[in-house]
Amino acid sequence: MSELKAKILGEVTDELIAIELSLRENLKPWAALAGEVAGHLLFSGGKRLRPLLMILAARVCGSDRDDLSRYAVLFEYLHAATLIHDDLVDEAVMRRGQPAAHAVYGAPEAVLTGDFILARCLSITAETRNFAIIDEICGITEAMSQGEIQQLYNKGRMDLSEAEYLSVIERKTAVLLKGACVTGAYLAEHSEAGVAAMGRYGWHIGMAFQMADDLLDYTSDAASLGKEPGADLREGKLTLPVIYALSKADADEKARMEAIMSDPDFTVDAFAELVESLRRLGGIGYTERCAREHVAKAKESLALFPESREKELLLLVGDYSLERTS
Repeated sequence: MSELKAKILGEVTDELIAIELSLRENLKPWAALAGEVAGHLLFSGGKRLRPLLMILAARVCGSDRDDLSRYAVLFEYLHAATLIHDDLVDEAVMRRGQPAAHAVYGAPEAVLTGDFILARCLSITAETRNFAIIDEICGITEAMSQGEIQQLYNKGRMDLSEAEYLSVIERKTAVLLKGACVTGAYLAEHSEAGVAAMGRYGWHIGMAFQMADDLLDYTSDAASLGKEPGADLREGKLTLPVIYALSKADADEKARMEAIMSDPDFTVDAFAELVESLRRLGGIGYTERCAREHVAKAKESLALFPESREKELLLLVGDYSLERTS
């Protein structure tokens, strides 16, 4: 574990304990199988970034509520539901270093449990009795669904543009982190300016985190990644490192890269060759620069708020998202 990650985790021990407790207390499955399948992913070691961001955002905005963890877990439930469904659609075999839920329990069980977890998210959202929050979560759910549909349509497309890629990751990732931060501000009853600033922070952090995840598919190993490197390619997903590199490649280089990417059974050596092309053509460096720009803008968004422990932690989260790319 890096020093930065250890520092962040050391500072948020109380928040993470409260989140874990709330995740279990609020799941409330009456069907034992639903609880087992849900727990397979929910309690397999996720970062809890989304609920943590909601709590930190609320504190930065001045909230002293003692029930924040109860509402924060709706974001972990929503995230988990999408992961269960995504793994099934993508035919992914691994998630967080263990077999995907559908591989263990079956596709029908996974789909229905994903629906159940999503329903818990919406029920907790309704409990806020805050129409702004309800509107936010409904918008996120719709955006994430459409992002997944668009990504499915884009599968295998070698002509995918950077703009199309950015549109998908905004809907798949950035809107959820933005929503967590915005909800924290709403629960703190902050001003419109504060809500907007928190929204900008969350959106930029979300974009940076997704770009970092996309980089890790080419720069990390299976043990660190929790799945096999190259999984995006095997699933037919073109991400920013590849899109940029293809735009800079000559005809022969482009043909060779596309030949590797078109083969779902590409070898370890072929994958290593592709990664070297991404480095040489600037795809990896360009994606790193884009992630850094998003983090810088996220940090700028926090200038509105007074200094606090929680604000410092939000700044460190930005630094951590960049550290993951190296």
